Amino acid sequence: MLRPSTQRYSVTRPLYSEDAFEDEHAKVYRKHKRFLHHVIQYFTCTSERAKNTAISLLPIIGWMKTYSIKDWLLNDILSGVSTGLVAVLQGLAFSLLASISTWYGLYAAFFPVIMYFFLGTSRHISVASFVQQWCGVSYAFNFSENHGVDVVEKIPNTFESPITPSLQVFQMTAVEAFPIAIVGFAVAFAVAKVYSVKHDYVIDGNQELIAFGASNIFGGAFKSLAASTALSRSAVQESTGGKTQVAGLLSAIIVLVVILGIGFLLEPLPKSVLGAVVIVNLKGMLMQVVTVPYLWKKDRPDCIVWVGTCLAAIFLGLDLGLAVGLGLELLTVVFRAQFPRCCVLANISGTDIYRDRKDYVNIYEPEGVKIFRIPSPIFFANIDFFRDKLKDAVGFNPLRILRKRNKAVKKMKKLIKKGELTLTSNGLQATCSMPIEESEDESNMEDLDKPTDYSDLPVQVNWNAELPANIRVPPVNIHSLILDFSVVSFLDISALKGLKAAIKEFIRINVDVYIVGCDPYIIEKPRNCTFFDDEIKTSIFFLTIHDAMLFIHESHPPKTVSEKVSGSVQYQHVNSSSTSSWLTIQADMKMEVETDTKPETRF
Repeated sequence: MLRPSTQRYSVTRPLYSEDAFEDEHAKVYRKHKRFLHHVIQYFTCTSERAKNTAISLLPIIGWMKTYSIKDWLLNDILSGVSTGLVAVLQGLAFSLLASISTWYGLYAAFFPVIMYFFLGTSRHISVASFVQQWCGVSYAFNFSENHGVDVVEKIPNTFESPITPSLQVFQMTAVEAFPIAIVGFAVAFAVAKVYSVKHDYVIDGNQELIAFGASNIFGGAFKSLAASTALSRSAVQESTGGKTQVAGLLSAIIVLVVILGIGFLLEPLPKSVLGAVVIVNLKGMLMQVVTVPYLWKKDRPDCIVWVGTCLAAIFLGLDLGLAVGLGLELLTVVFRAQFPRCCVLANISGTDIYRDRKDYVNIYEPEGVKIFRIPSPIFFANIDFFRDKLKDAVGFNPLRILRKRNKAVKKMKKLIKKGELTLTSNGLQATCSMPIEESEDESNMEDLDKPTDYSDLPVQVNWNAELPANIRVPPVNIHSLILDFSVVSFLDISALKGLKAAIKEFIRINVDVYIVGCDPYIIEKPRNCTFFDDEIKTSIFFLTIHDAMLFIHESHPPKTVSEKVSGSVQYQHVNSSSTSSWLTIQADMKMEVETDTKPETRF
């Protein structure tokens, strides 16, 4: 591998506007499918699609075909046994936490696991920390009779008969069940995603939702607790070597053995031990509070969402806390999109690269040119912000300049007509002294927003020079404005109208506007929405900032034939009968515009 300091490249290609690029490079015609076609295709059944659907709904078909008995079975057995023993204690503990009979927690460790074995796509979710030594101690000391300690008590050695869902119960619990379902699935999917990335396999979010839904329906028929997963359980299953959900199936078998055969051994277990199990499982979650200072330093909006959601969940309850967290997250997204970090770009010396001028020392800012970037979509909510930031970047309000120029032209025409301004060899001169007039209220002068009418003026007005008759118009120190849209993902109709108005304001004060780096679909939007007219042409679009910069240097040539941009970067304009301008990025990183009768592109 070459060291960065020795890497060079040489490119010879045309200077491209979007129009020139499309003229030279033909596009592939793609027929876009209509909505009806997608509907028909969705409901069309073929043998291949039926096979894929079956594999999708029953992921066990896919991974069982590749199951390695030699490499995976022993690990799954060890992990399954550990998972089963821990699941027993966790089931009892969570039942205690929910203030229901302890065996319903054991049901949650059996029925949903069986269903997820067939329908789930994650190979690792389940399990928690291992504390089974307390069972033998509790059985030997008989805490209930000797010390009056609350214990687990009777565990039935059979399952209750399944029941059908109760509409009355559904009506009573629907509101509370919804946030529980959302949180439960979100936690389970997040944990599953972590381990799928770590072990390089794919999980399907839609199938996971189906799997957990079916698991809870199946378990609910036997009155089990709602099933999800936990960070600690998943960490144990993965760390003990579990490879697939065979470990989960074996854990369910362990729970089955406890329920039907040896549940009596857990009856003298103190409830305080189950409370310890709950605390141990919550430890990882509670210790996340130590990450708050780190979040505050790295990403304050995310930190605010984290703290706000946590406090809302504590004081308002889980359902309202979840709603508050969702609201805060939406607010951060809105604020980031509505108030993006706009910047003015400059050329990095010796390259065709442009970066924020505040971030680098060795930069070159082309005279008379401003390069403005907005790093977000432009839509109705941030178009006014975009226009305000653009005015700040160029240092003036183009509409105000336009109005003052129109007022000045009207005044000059009026003075010429009265004979108070005459044409001399030095331009227009006042025949008498005139006071400096302050600007009038321009808020209702719609005619001043139109393009300046220079007809009937005997000379061309130089707005950056001193004007006659004490007329004052703020100077404009740029002749070109480049808008970098390389990170603009979409434009809505409102933004398009605002953008059109902003561009016209600059064009009417003789500032050329160029838009660069657009996605092809962004360019199609203006074409389909009557964006272009006599003032705004399709030629304002260029492929890159550097293409636009070279075009500007050709339109506004420097005083010399060849002028260095910065350091080793050169812009050279050569007169030729050829109509093609070509960009060469030399091996020493010199850039020049030249003509070629036999153009070619080299990389």
